[in-house]
Amino acid sequence: MKTKKNVIIIGAAGRDFHNFNTYYRDNEDYNVVAFTAAQIPDIDGRKYPAELAGDLYPEGIPIFAQEQLEELIHQYDVDDCVFAYSDLHYTKVMQIGALVNSAGANFQLLGLKDTQIKSNKPVISVCATRTGTGKSQTSRKVVETLLDHGLKVVAVRHPMPYGDLVAQRVQRFATVEDLKKHHCTIEEMEEYEPHVERGNIIYAGVDYADILAAAEEDPDGCDVVLWDGGNNDFSFYVPDLAITVLDPHRAGHELEYYPGEVSLRTADVSIINKIDSAEQKDIETVENNIKAVAPNSTIIKAESTITVDKPELIKGKRVLVVEDGPTLTHGEMKIGAGTVAAERLGAAEIIDPKPFGVGSLLTTFEKYPHIENVLPAMGYGEEQLKDLEATINASDADVVIIGTPMDLNRVINIEKPTTRVFYDLKEVTEPNLESILAQFVKDHNLTK
Repeated sequence: MKTKKNVIIIGAAGRDFHNFNTYYRDNEDYNVVAFTAAQIPDIDGRKYPAELAGDLYPEGIPIFAQEQLEELIHQYDVDDCVFAYSDLHYTKVMQIGALVNSAGANFQLLGLKDTQIKSNKPVISVCATRTGTGKSQTSRKVVETLLDHGLKVVAVRHPMPYGDLVAQRVQRFATVEDLKKHHCTIEEMEEYEPHVERGNIIYAGVDYADILAAAEEDPDGCDVVLWDGGNNDFSFYVPDLAITVLDPHRAGHELEYYPGEVSLRTADVSIINKIDSAEQKDIETVENNIKAVAPNSTIIKAESTITVDKPELIKGKRVLVVEDGPTLTHGEMKIGAGTVAAERLGAAEIIDPKPFGVGSLLTTFEKYPHIENVLPAMGYGEEQLKDLEATINASDADVVIIGTPMDLNRVINIEKPTTRVFYDLKEVTEPNLESILAQFVKDHNLTK
């Protein structure tokens, strides 16, 4: 008889590490024999290091590609496989479950009780039902509103640790220079840069208990912790106010993707974003789905307002649109803010980037065939950055529209005129975030 259950955690360098840290790391009833990795290039073939894995794992824990899952179950005599990453259709989740079960192991999902950490500060979480719904602009609006109340807000971002995991255990970002210091990928910069440009402090990393402790004691002060979610995952921290953002451009997905429905069902506030560019019937579908599964959630309808720093460059020009990578890839969107800006400002043509694709971007286009006349800003490492730069510069566009939340000109050399697109949350119904947060401030005695 085995005294411990052998476990594989199926992940993508985020929720998987958090589940291990909170539930398995010091649990002598289990032996985590491996992580498997998906979605993130080049994360497999490494180890979750001993410095993070704890006393029960002096050699660390190997990370394998998810494609090896079935053979790993047999190789390690695995009892339980824990699914721990986000933004997958239920069909895909259960296909993985079927593979696990057919190989002889149990298929498990950990929930709130065993994975959420309680803060000694009030916590607001901003989560979503899909990647690319507008979490970041919502988080920025929450921060700005609380700052107007004289409060110090520290944001904690869902993990994206793809480099040196020991060095990334706890990361603090206060300036744009910190992005370079921590060797951030484009995906990380897209999330952190809008915060630090506004003077907000943001934390991220690997060990979210240590990160929370650091955030609560931030040297600049902390009155409220803001959980800034990733993909459609639910919060790592117990929220005192849970906000979930939904996208009517993908109406119905809020009930079809894991764990986005968890984020919806636990929402105190549900924001239907992008109503200015969505069909009314899709807005109604999303609203009805909220009422069906989260009847006590307050519904806010909002526009995603778009501004362009050099709008005169677009009219009548052939443009290459570069959009947020994850939104296009596993978020499955065909367009983003850059495309909307091009259409509204009268671009003569949005060119197809595929004929100019270089290196890893060719693989991206093959893997995500739904991507049409937009270029995903893939930049998980130096090679992808070089491929992105080469693809942009090889194109025959007159102008490049940067629809990502960070300035690509800071990390690659674009040899064509560029214009950036910015987007913000504008609520158009009552109650709105201002009134809801005013009540939050009152309820938690935070008035300055």
